[in-house]
Amino acid sequence: MLKGALIGCGFFAQNQMHAWQMIDGVDIVAVCDMDQDRRDRTAKDFGVAKTYADAVQMMATEDLDFVDIATTVGSHRMLVQAAADAGLHVICQKPFAETMEDARAMVAAVEGAGRTLMVHENFRWQSAIRAAIAALKEGAIGTPFFGRVSFRSGYDVFSGQPYLATDPRFIIQDLGIHILDISRALFGDVARIAASTTRINPAIKGEDVATMLLDHEGGVTSVVDCSYATRRTPETFPQTLLEIDGDQGTLRLDAGYRVVIQNAEGEDIRDVAPPLLPWAERPWHNIQESVHLIQAHFIDCLRTGAQPETSGHDNLKTLALVEAAYASARDGSRVDMAGW
Repeated sequence: MLKGALIGCGFFAQNQMHAWQMIDGVDIVAVCDMDQDRRDRTAKDFGVAKTYADAVQMMATEDLDFVDIATTVGSHRMLVQAAADAGLHVICQKPFAETMEDARAMVAAVEGAGRTLMVHENFRWQSAIRAAIAALKEGAIGTPFFGRVSFRSGYDVFSGQPYLATDPRFIIQDLGIHILDISRALFGDVARIAASTTRINPAIKGEDVATMLLDHEGGVTSVVDCSYATRRTPETFPQTLLEIDGDQGTLRLDAGYRVVIQNAEGEDIRDVAPPLLPWAERPWHNIQESVHLIQAHFIDCLRTGAQPETSGHDNLKTLALVEAAYASARDGSRVDMAGW
């Protein structure tokens, strides 16, 4: 039995608690949050006996194997360092860090402790995205040369997470990081990036539209576009849509979780809709399922000693794209990723 503790009992952490309960051989023995109502409510809802207001005290008191850090980004460096000092494995929510310096320090701390660090970069673990990745690896459209990874919605994300409206960085840091990571998962690492951003909603502080052009090291060009200002019917939140051209065909992930592959053999249409887990609700169910899948992957890695697909080291590359995208949008430049 692997024993873990949750740090942060907010909006999204409830999904993580549900997912932990689905994984055999895992027991969340304590929860921590500075807000007593949140930690008490989470402990009651999920049958957890121990609650703490202080994460460092919890890590010193409890007999733990890992911590799940589900707090906002400003606390991550301190908490990851404390977990490393306590000799614990770590799964940490995204965005992983506020700066590349912090991110590298956290990776080094956990590595120095001889423990595993994974970033909860769960969008690439959505079953529809996994199906597209698998089709590419199988050679369904030959060698890809162009891709579009698109997330466009008018869904009100601010009511559940009001802090998103007050941060000077919004869509690239909160959502675009996922979509950039999907592009990396599909097409590999990035050599250059250019980005433009704008703000449509006057009630928020940060950008709510971003368009990014990526030159991948393997030769693929991809467009990553994100919007929370797109109003259309039907609403596609929270689906990521794909268009990929290869030298032997095309692949699309259309709204409604439908993969369409066209090649010399004809057209192959696949239903890749995620299951509706017992605790999930539409339209969030694709993200909620991916939480279970990524946490199960983390536990598999702890048991086998393998590096997680979204390890701290790997996530440095996605985080660097976020920083480079903001630099490009600010300066009107095309950013070379060498050295980032």
